[in-house]
Amino acid sequence: MSRLNKIYNIKGMRKAARSRLPKIVFDYLEGGAEDEHDLTENNTSYDRWKFKPRRLVDLTEIDPTTEILGSPASFPGVVAPTGLNSLFWPNGDIALARAATRVGIPFVLSTASSDSLEAVAAQAEGERWFQLYVIEKTLATSLVERAKSLDYSKLIITTDVVFNGKRERDLKNGFGLPMRYNLKTIFDGVTHPSWTMNYLKHGTPKLGNLANEELSPEARAALLSRSMDAGFTWEDLAIIRDLWPGQIILKGILHQADIDKCRQYGIDGVVLSNHGGRQLDATMSPVDALAKISSSNFEGHILVDGGVRRGRDIAKAKALGASSVLIGRAVLYGLAVAGEEGAFKALTILKEEFEGYMKQLGCSTVNQLTSDLVEHVS
Repeated sequence: MSRLNKIYNIKGMRKAARSRLPKIVFDYLEGGAEDEHDLTENNTSYDRWKFKPRRLVDLTEIDPTTEILGSPASFPGVVAPTGLNSLFWPNGDIALARAATRVGIPFVLSTASSDSLEAVAAQAEGERWFQLYVIEKTLATSLVERAKSLDYSKLIITTDVVFNGKRERDLKNGFGLPMRYNLKTIFDGVTHPSWTMNYLKHGTPKLGNLANEELSPEARAALLSRSMDAGFTWEDLAIIRDLWPGQIILKGILHQADIDKCRQYGIDGVVLSNHGGRQLDATMSPVDALAKISSSNFEGHILVDGGVRRGRDIAKAKALGASSVLIGRAVLYGLAVAGEEGAFKALTILKEEFEGYMKQLGCSTVNQLTSDLVEHVS
């Protein structure tokens, strides 16, 4: 806990995570596709938007709370779906869900989570959403039915993993599960004893949601290549729409034509995303895409992910029309440092910074964060 007391921002949390994790694990968390242009662009694109604050506003009371697709939240944030989180901390998904509940924002469980849908539902209260990879259609139906029976409130379908991105850090390091040991990885583990003791005690992280599923040969092959069903189309999406009674959000959308089509298929929201720069390098950053399409004729909610490292990033996204941001690596750094407490600290940092920017911009409520408060500077 004393270590956390000396961390004041997400940059500091990242530094502490890098110190605790072996290089092969930190590179898996941090790395992007190919030359990692998008990894950098997702962060720097926020910096090109500058504030134009209002003055002489009554700020005696500040309310950072909001609604995200009808669900209350303490600020416009959602813990993003991320896979293999027990690689960073034992029962990492449960820790993240509990941290999100404590802060008061939704948590999204990934298909590729280490902890199962059932385990997270049993051990973490609060707003829970489920993210679906359509690896194989029969498996997708089974996962949707399980999430529905466990009262996950919203379904996010990821659309941008038809082909797995070329993550060169992982290729260079020989990353894979189970870990393959050589002199380099053994030395890496010995020099990071805190992580190694947890790893030896709890073992290799598993894909918790798939442990008890009957997988076809096609599904197993897709899992090994981390690829979705290449034949999954809008027509297949309509079948899932019929299965799922609640709201559906499509993640990985960047093109206006796809956003416009969502209305036809009863989609309630989209996440503008380039998968954290881990899939297709050299795409438009989600926040720049947001600025171009937030006023489109799509009546659903627009969320954005990628590159959120400060509360000011959340304020900019909100001003540009986002209902919320999804928080990925920033909260994983906290998880890697100190489990639930580290994740809670990371989210608290972002929440407090966001509230500070509301005050600085002259906004007493979240709805007052509007486009006239930001301007793009080349």
